[in-house]
Amino acid sequence: MPSWTFDDTFVSAELDRRPSPERDHRKIKQAIQELAVHMVDGPEKVLPRFVELAMQVTDGVSSGISVADLNASPPIFRWAFLKGTLAAFEGATTPRDHSPCGVTLDNDKAVLTRHSERYYSWIADVNVILPEVLLVPLHRGTEQLGTLWIVSDELSHFNRGHVEAVTEIAAFVSIALRMHQTETRLSQALSEQESLAKEMSHRVKNVFNIVDGMIHLGGRRAETTHELTQALSGRVRALAVAHGMIRRSFADGSLPIRTADMDTLIGAIMRPYEDPKRSTRVITRGPDVSFGEHTTNAIALVLHELATNAAKYGALSRETGTVQIDWSTNATTLTLKWKERGGPIVTGAPLAVGFGSRLVTDTVTGNLSGTQRYDWQPEGVEVTLNMPLERLKA
Repeated sequence: MPSWTFDDTFVSAELDRRPSPERDHRKIKQAIQELAVHMVDGPEKVLPRFVELAMQVTDGVSSGISVADLNASPPIFRWAFLKGTLAAFEGATTPRDHSPCGVTLDNDKAVLTRHSERYYSWIADVNVILPEVLLVPLHRGTEQLGTLWIVSDELSHFNRGHVEAVTEIAAFVSIALRMHQTETRLSQALSEQESLAKEMSHRVKNVFNIVDGMIHLGGRRAETTHELTQALSGRVRALAVAHGMIRRSFADGSLPIRTADMDTLIGAIMRPYEDPKRSTRVITRGPDVSFGEHTTNAIALVLHELATNAAKYGALSRETGTVQIDWSTNATTLTLKWKERGGPIVTGAPLAVGFGSRLVTDTVTGNLSGTQRYDWQPEGVEVTLNMPLERLKA
């Protein structure tokens, strides 16, 4: 039995006993905004920069991410994006069930270790000395992805303030991870269908551009890091839900047939644009209408494009702007009306038709066998869509 015990190694309780200087909220907020820029301009840069920022805000000497590989036998962690004194160990693997990272995921909260090389022989075998390591779990939604870890070369270094700062940044990065991995999987699935791949690329760009706009708007309004993180997390999660509902399905029999109703679908698409302080920003009204999976995808795509354009150029680009969505049915037709007010003055139809507008036209007239009409009123655009009820079950 080793003289250095588990309780000697895992000393997380000390985090609350140590003095914790006042956090630099401005510095943390700037870190989140910088990561948001990378989400838009280069998602592949998010994780390397996240590791660097975590090391900087905690004054550590090394940091990295241990990515959980549960499909390996036995399960392992793979080290990635290492910075600082341990950068030479990039790509190394460690056991899932006998490591500080494993303990962190088992507890699902921040963990502090002291001289873990004295308890874990596999650390001592590579001649690494780890006076203190702070570990924080990383998630993608409810899924555990691995841990972020930061090394200090002195004892009694980390405190609760470090945990809170890194956890807030990690919460935002987990959203970036989720969206980036979703984009990767969809791109692979669509690689054999060029037109769908172009459609997905366009949609993902719009998602990231909207996120970027929300980041900068929230950054100007938020007074604390917590307020900024809470506002962004809720909006980006809702946007990810809408993003998922717009996916295409393939006729391989692997996906079950699903149905959706109009009210739920509109709610999912428009939730990122709602203002909790203004119940009138997005107004919806209409009877119960349900439809099949292919129609769900088509209508979700149309609503998403209309909302994206409203956020870029129309009513949703202004704090006072509103969108009213009404739908009704008769014996043969579903009619949906989109009405914007409170945005910039509309001087007429756009001179050029973009990819998104063409996508709406092709979807309404092609997939849904319907018609569309745009009315460019000075106070806001109005869009009327008519679709045959017989197509809704598809």
